[in-house]
Amino acid sequence: MLLIFPLFFGMGWLAARIDIKELLSESNALPQSYFQGLNFLLNEQQDKAIEAFIEVVKINPQTVELHFALGSLFRRRGEVDRALRMHHNLVDRADLDDDKRQQAIFELAQDYLKAGILDRAESLFSELENTSYAKQSLEFLLELFQKEHDWLKAIAVAQRLAAVSGQSHSKQASFFYCELSSEEIAQGNLIAAREHLQQALRESPNAVRATMMLGDMLAEEGRQQDAIDIWKNIETQDAQYLPLVAERLLIAHRSLGREMEGIALLREYLNKYHSLDLMNVVFDGVLKKEGSAAAYQLVRDELERNPTLLGLDKLLEARLLEVPEDRRADIELVKDLVHKRTRNLATYHCAHCGFKARQFYWHCPACQAWDSYSPLRSEETGMPL
Repeated sequence: MLLIFPLFFGMGWLAARIDIKELLSESNALPQSYFQGLNFLLNEQQDKAIEAFIEVVKINPQTVELHFALGSLFRRRGEVDRALRMHHNLVDRADLDDDKRQQAIFELAQDYLKAGILDRAESLFSELENTSYAKQSLEFLLELFQKEHDWLKAIAVAQRLAAVSGQSHSKQASFFYCELSSEEIAQGNLIAAREHLQQALRESPNAVRATMMLGDMLAEEGRQQDAIDIWKNIETQDAQYLPLVAERLLIAHRSLGREMEGIALLREYLNKYHSLDLMNVVFDGVLKKEGSAAAYQLVRDELERNPTLLGLDKLLEARLLEVPEDRRADIELVKDLVHKRTRNLATYHCAHCGFKARQFYWHCPACQAWDSYSPLRSEETGMPL
C-alpha cells in the first residue's frame, strides 16, 4: 500500500501536466481576436464581439462552433440575412458530421422563422423530426402553425409532440378545435362547427370554452333549455368560469319566462363560488325583479362575506338607488373616489406575461399563451396593480 499511493499520486500529477500542456497549446493556437471577442461578449459589447469573431473566422475558416455562435448572435440582433448566410455555409460544408449538420439545419430553420419565411422554416423543422432535435423542432412547428392559423396542422403537431415529450398537449389541442369551430361558424357550417367542439371535449373533457360555445350555438338555434343544460356543466368542469356564462344563463331563463328561476340558480352559484362578475349579474336581475332594496341587501350581504373595494363600489351604487336625491351628493363623492381607485382592480391578468385587459381572453394578445387568464378580476386573484 505504501508503494501504491505514491504511484497513483505520480500518475495524477503527470496526467494534469499533460492536460495543462494540451490546454496551453490549444490556447496558443487560437488567435488573439478570439479572446478579444470573448471579452467583448462578457462585457455585453456585441458589436465589437462580432467584429472580433469575424476576424477569427477569416484566419481559421474551420472553426465550426464559432460559426454557430456568430449565426446566433446575428439572429438575436435582427441581422437575419447574415445569420442565414452563416448557417447556409455550415449546411453546405461536406466535412460536417451528422450531429453538426442537424444543428446547422436547426439553426437555419430558426433563421427562416425569424425572417418570416415560414414555408422554408416548416420544411427544415419537419426534416428534423426523427433526430435529437425532434422535440425542439416540433415546438417551433407548433408556434409556426399557430401564427399561420393552420389549426389542423397545429393539432397534428401537438399530438406528435405529446408522443415525443411524454407531456399531454390535449388542452392546447382543444383550443385549436375551438378555433376551427369559430371559423366554421363564421362560414355558416354549423354541423362541422359542432363536430369540432365535440372533438375538443373528447381531447379535454374540462374544455370550458368548448362547452360555452356549444351552449351559444344551441341558444342561437332557439334551444334555450338545451343551452342552459350545457352551460350548467361548467360547474363540474371548472366552477370559477361560471361568471362568464352568468348573463347567458339569465337571458336564457328570461326568454323561457322563468327569470326568477334563473336568478335563484345564480344566487346559488354566488353562495358557493364568490365572484364579483357573478354578483353584478345577480344584482341586475334582483334589481329588475325585486327592486332596489333587495338589490342593496344582496350586495351588502355579499360584501360582509367577501369584503372588496369593487364590492364596495357596487354597494355605493346600490345605496344611491335608495337615498333621496337631495342626500346623494356625499355618497356620489365617495363612490367617485372608490370607482377611480378600483379601475385597475377590475382588470383580467395574463398569468404568463402579466398583460392586463378589461375583457377576458382565452388567448393572450400580448404573449400568445393559451388559457393564461383567470376568469376572476385582479382584486380577487390578488394580482398587483
